[in-house]
Amino acid sequence: MKFGVFYEHQLPRPWDEESEYRLLQQSLDQIELADGLGFDYAWEVEHHFLEEYSHSSAPEVFLAAASQRTKNIRLGHGIVQLTTNHPARVAERVATLDLISNGRVELGIGEGSSVTELHPFDRKFRDKRAVWEDAVRCILPMFQKEAWEYHGEYFDFPLRNVVPKPRQKPHPPLWVACSQFETIEMCGHRGMGVLSFQFISSDMAQAWVHAYYNAYTKRLEPLAEYATNPNVAVVSQFMCAETDEEALAKADGSSFFQFALLFYNRHGPVVPGSISLWDEYQKWRETEEGLKMRRNSGLIGSPETIRERLRKFEASHVDQVILINQAGRNTHEDICDSLEMFANEVMPEFHERDGEHQEWKQKVLSGELELEEIDPTNLTPVSLQNPDWKKKHGID
Repeated sequence: MKFGVFYEHQLPRPWDEESEYRLLQQSLDQIELADGLGFDYAWEVEHHFLEEYSHSSAPEVFLAAASQRTKNIRLGHGIVQLTTNHPARVAERVATLDLISNGRVELGIGEGSSVTELHPFDRKFRDKRAVWEDAVRCILPMFQKEAWEYHGEYFDFPLRNVVPKPRQKPHPPLWVACSQFETIEMCGHRGMGVLSFQFISSDMAQAWVHAYYNAYTKRLEPLAEYATNPNVAVVSQFMCAETDEEALAKADGSSFFQFALLFYNRHGPVVPGSISLWDEYQKWRETEEGLKMRRNSGLIGSPETIRERLRKFEASHVDQVILINQAGRNTHEDICDSLEMFANEVMPEFHERDGEHQEWKQKVLSGELELEEIDPTNLTPVSLQNPDWKKKHGID
């Protein structure tokens, strides 16, 4: 397996005038550290107007800065919103980033998550999938063709040469944000890598992997002319420390990620400054729903605990695990210590075995190995996994 680090640029209240400055500078320091430690990917989201949850509205600027402080780590858009950006501007920015990073860009593309983000850009929530598909058809040829025009339902682009062109040919690897089992089959059907923003168990991960590769090998139908990218990445909460108890204490706000997404999806636009999302989170944590989320400690624990859990993901044939270390009020010092401990004590063995996974993958893609279809409805939800942790922390 390979490993990535993930950035929302979460910033719970209260703030001061230096808060965003510190956040971005520390995040760059962390990615520079991750590069030196041998992590494979650094992923950065794009969100708009989601205060406290994500102060990351210009990922191409942040990733450009990261590109000049790193040498090897892949720089991932996870994701660019094709609903709130014009395709030509996306192509221009991504190609420029690919050139200045010496061809290290991964291009995740998505739809946007809520009316809070979409409506200010004159996009309707119900149209977002159709807009996304139209944008994909419009943008992908821009990376390759010196003369291109497109006349679709949502985008009308006259004959032009979109410059510059990316260093990677024909374009950076393509990924799609995915949070539901049904969507993962769409990703395989379209031939794009999966960025799974759903906290799933290792058993569920195997069902997702099988569904994805079966769609890719049996029902592949790209939306346009582009290079496919068969890959499955899953996101996990993360903190590595000497003991499980220490790691849990240091990652006390790890489920802020899930809460904030649910909040903005359910409540719609919020009057700026009218609430403290962090205070609302503290209340939610004690609800039945919040307690269920807390039962999934993900990859939070000692090196040995994390190693055991990762072996289950490895057995599911996940290509990459993306670690959410910058979450809630996790401190810069704890994040750096966690990355170092994980890189020194956990990551090497999984890197060493990646060749075995690649052999399995080639057999699947060639048709030599056929995967069974797994019904996800028969699997235990992630929130009910890990009964030992549940008992230890007094959760019924």
